[in-house]
Amino acid sequence: MEFVGERLDWSARAKFRERELSSAPIEGYSAEWPSISAPEVFPGRAFTSAEARTGARVAVITQLMADRLFDEMDPLGKTISLNGVPFEVIGVYKDNSSFLSGGERPKAVVPVQALIRYLGARASNIALAVKPRDDAARDVVVDDVTASIRGQRGTRPREESSFAIITQDKLFETYNKIFGMFFLVMISLSAVGLIVGGVGVVAIMMISVTERTREIGVRKALGATKGTILWQFLVEAATLTGIGGAIGLFVGWIGSTLIRNFTPIEASIPPMAVVAALGASAITGVIFGMVPAARAARLDPIDALRHE
Repeated sequence: MEFVGERLDWSARAKFRERELSSAPIEGYSAEWPSISAPEVFPGRAFTSAEARTGARVAVITQLMADRLFDEMDPLGKTISLNGVPFEVIGVYKDNSSFLSGGERPKAVVPVQALIRYLGARASNIALAVKPRDDAARDVVVDDVTASIRGQRGTRPREESSFAIITQDKLFETYNKIFGMFFLVMISLSAVGLIVGGVGVVAIMMISVTERTREIGVRKALGATKGTILWQFLVEAATLTGIGGAIGLFVGWIGSTLIRNFTPIEASIPPMAVVAALGASAITGVIFGMVPAARAARLDPIDALRHE
């Protein structure tokens, strides 16, 4: 094992003079934090081993927290209050955020001993982050970590471990399960939506055929073929569903814009999704519009002209 770092999460009220954050995530780390999480600390620096060991009241904050507390002021050397306890800002870092971690947010990192001593965090909640050497096998590292912790806790060979080791494989497995179910649910809901929309298209086009029976008779009397009439109503059905798809895309674009601007999630609509949505809408119109279009194409011109 190359690096072992302690981590402890907490939440506190952050304040600088008249500016205040009602709830700011606070993370406590050991001095090995930069070696494991690889944050971009600039300007400033991360806390040292001595500061981590003695529980110094120093903090490294995210750029978003610096912007909200200090505006355009230089945050380095300034003192912020975390639940009424003063901490000196020694660095600003860019958070390695992701969808699962909640995206970029105002957050502070302090020595884990300072989090326990001054902010009331419980040492029993500490987690260990282990980064193996490049040439180390994952299974070997897991076995070594398991043996080391069991030995420290005095766990007997026949006793089960009182802790859990979570590897990246397990995280990705959980991720795939969650988003796999999410994908299936979305596909099912989309299929139901297309079927309901298709039934609506059939009803609307049937009404249109009935109301335009005389028009169909006139066109056939003037030489229009069954294929021409069929094509006309299929185009109308595809146009109807295409307009509905375009409206849906517009609403989705507004939703993604609001999510991107007011939440940490970088929501966007890929160009291929636009093409797929419009294509699915048009195909739905053609499939469900086939029945009324075929009915219009089969109308006898004489009977159609007599229709009142």
